[in-house]
Amino acid sequence: MSLISLVILLIVVGVLLWLVNTQLGSFIDGKILKIINVVVVIVVVLWLLNVFGVLSGGTTDIRIN
Repeated sequence: MSLISLVILLIVVGVLLWLVNTQLGSFIDGKILKIINVVVVIVVVLWLLNVFGVLSGGTTDIRIN
């Protein structure tokens, strides 16, 4: 995975999370929105650690073109 696609993917995830918070915030309870936010952040952090090789024993999937 290239660094540019990684940044684009993080932007997309951030925009989707923002949309969920702003558009569905009035329909969904605040506690559920907070749980969704925490789960998404934890999943993204774990995924990033895996991509950068922290979780997989030092092998990274990032290449800079």
